[in-house]
Amino acid sequence: MTDQHLLRLAHSPDPDDAFMWWPLVGLDGGAPEVDTGRWRFELIAEDIETLNGQAETGAYEITAISCAQYPRVRQQYALTACGASLGDGYGPRLVSREPLDLDRFCQSPPVTAVPGARTSAVATCRMMLDGAALPCEVVPFETIIDRVVAGDFEVGLVIHEGQLTYADAGLHLVADLGRWWRDRTGLPLPLGGNAIRRDVEEIGGPGSLEEVAGILRSSVDWAMAHKDRAVDWALNWGRGIDRQTAETFVEMYVNRWTIDVGETGGQALRTFFTEATRLGVLPDAGSVDIVGLAGIAGGSGQES
Repeated sequence: MTDQHLLRLAHSPDPDDAFMWWPLVGLDGGAPEVDTGRWRFELIAEDIETLNGQAETGAYEITAISCAQYPRVRQQYALTACGASLGDGYGPRLVSREPLDLDRFCQSPPVTAVPGARTSAVATCRMMLDGAALPCEVVPFETIIDRVVAGDFEVGLVIHEGQLTYADAGLHLVADLGRWWRDRTGLPLPLGGNAIRRDVEEIGGPGSLEEVAGILRSSVDWAMAHKDRAVDWALNWGRGIDRQTAETFVEMYVNRWTIDVGETGGQALRTFFTEATRLGVLPDAGSVDIVGLAGIAGGSGQES
């Protein structure tokens, strides 16, 4: 098909994002595994803090962002109901070189290695500190464990597969942010969102946002129905982890809210933004537009 509209989909280089989206393009030059209709997809992998920054300029038609970044880019992007990462009682971990309890950390937080100033992990840390600044230094996410082990930092904030592998390096858990958030709110912790640029409606005409959101959902559905093949591909972004660890990580973050963020996910987002705004951690998110919600006429809705 020569008249397909190109959509660049940028995702973070971790197993769960890779797992979800490869059916849109197929493997090794093959055909997509799902019907993409009048759209053609190109996948781009960048670390999440880079994508957060690029979203501020509308770099890609579809992009992963930290949920904490949404208030800053909401004029250009809506969220899609499919593709979010919510931690159900688990999430990024604060880890330390020497044993350190959470109360001591909160009383006098040391300079902490973090994966990005605009990440949901940092926003959650600041909420844990009642809105106070977190002394931190941004370093590449894949180096945080090594930098803490080396003694460059007393504490690191680990995301992606580091949530499962930090103990193998001899590090100690200070806090699981997803567990802290659930104990506080009873809700899953919003971490990553999938955002679609609003002008896709102009590129493809009326109804295009909902149409593309449906194709994205079909990609996740296909990956979950063909888990072995999808995990094979996701291992390319596992940075040396074994297959069992990759499967565990994918199961953590490709869950029922990834298929459709739904009522519970919408409530989690509302609570996250309300609390972060109250504490001065994030600007007001305003109305949170979520495209492709199941059960809503037209396939779109507003979740706040």
